[in-house]
Amino acid sequence: MRRLCALIRKEFQQIIRDSSSILISLVLPAILLFIYGYGISLDYKHLKIGLVLEDTAPLAQRFAKALTNSSYFSVEIDRRREPLVAKLVEGAIRGIVVIPSYFSAFVERKDFVSPIQVIADGSEPNTAHFVQNYVEGAFHNWIRQESLASSVGGISIETRYWFNEAMESRYFLIPGSIALIMTLVGTLLTALVVAREWERGTMESLMATPVRIYEILLAKLISYFLLGLFSFCFSSAIALFLFQVPMRGSWCLLTLATISFLFVALGLGLLISTLAKNQFAAAQAALISAFLPAFMLSGFIFEISSMPRPIRWLTYVIPAKYYVSCLQTLFLAGNVWRLIGYNMGIMLCIGLCFFILNLRKTVKRLD
Repeated sequence: MRRLCALIRKEFQQIIRDSSSILISLVLPAILLFIYGYGISLDYKHLKIGLVLEDTAPLAQRFAKALTNSSYFSVEIDRRREPLVAKLVEGAIRGIVVIPSYFSAFVERKDFVSPIQVIADGSEPNTAHFVQNYVEGAFHNWIRQESLASSVGGISIETRYWFNEAMESRYFLIPGSIALIMTLVGTLLTALVVAREWERGTMESLMATPVRIYEILLAKLISYFLLGLFSFCFSSAIALFLFQVPMRGSWCLLTLATISFLFVALGLGLLISTLAKNQFAAAQAALISAFLPAFMLSGFIFEISSMPRPIRWLTYVIPAKYYVSCLQTLFLAGNVWRLIGYNMGIMLCIGLCFFILNLRKTVKRLD
């Protein structure tokens, strides 16, 4: 214990002296959270569309008002579709809504609602889906307001969203970004540790001391584990108090999930630093093996179910996938014990594999 405490004290002194550690553990999380909280949004506001108003009756005018008064649209109205089609081709607008000349006549017949035409720019599929869904939602709201639900067979559609009632994309982007932060702090910082020792020549001094190899690994693990927990608390405080992300689960369960993920990230970082004996190679390996998979294959932004089957199989060995699931579940849904327990068990198994490899690859000799 005396040797271990001395090694941990040495690691903390190195962390304090090395400004890059403070930068990655404190400044970088704040920057990433601000980017995902303020700079990135999957919610469209003031989407530019064109409205072809072929029918000028009061009923059609009221539906046009429902579109122009919506915060989701910035509407340009014209009586002819040719000018708006030209703007759609140029990319000045993202879609066109056509209210046909027979719109009011069909609605007043009470047998069915007149169709409207929605033309969207398919060069950006996500935006095209937004145009279609937002117009459809506005149309159903207008039907309800006009008390015309009976004209569609007496069916009244009421939409209710669970877990994210406000439909704010930052409520799931920010918990996902915490997974990226923990990946960087746990893997990148730890990957630089042993590589820095080799570059500075201090590894030879450690080899000459009576400490055992597992004590060296354990000291580095404990030091950067505590730094990772501090970074997690800092990031969670920003998410809760600045961005007002709801926290519906247990803090104890969230902490246990974070500890499980840090176990994996630290193990991977130590393995990289053991194999790569210079900091540049270690940093590149950490980014390629940890950060990029966490960003692209964890389900944080890109839906895993929409990926090709071989890529979906690959996601099962990405630890960040299980941590993102834990974070989004605990922040937005609550304590879903079966899901959280399964994800934590998988992360601990992956982390155990990394530490077994570390003990095999790290030897107390200079070659």
